[in-house]
Amino acid sequence: MFLEALGSAILGFALAWAAVHRLSHRLPARTLVLPTGIAGALFGAFLTHSALGPGHFALTLVGAVAVAAASLSLLLRPAERFRRHSAPA
Repeated sequence: MFLEALGSAILGFALAWAAVHRLSHRLPARTLVLPTGIAGALFGAFLTHSALGPGHFALTLVGAVAVAAASLSLLLRPAERFRRHSAPA
């Protein structure tokens, strides 16, 4: 269980770090994004481990990455080109 948690935290950090470097213009501050990725991965590992039970290390990590990606996607802001402007008054 400890290795699942450690691996999940590392994967969540790596995913959040990649998102910060790739999508920094659409994300809030780095100090919010990195802990969100780690917390999402840890929660995903807990959820997957609770559903599948012990002995499914790889699937637990897949579940952790999926929940971390979903958590990080909630932080994304719309791109500037898709932003609607109000009608001229």
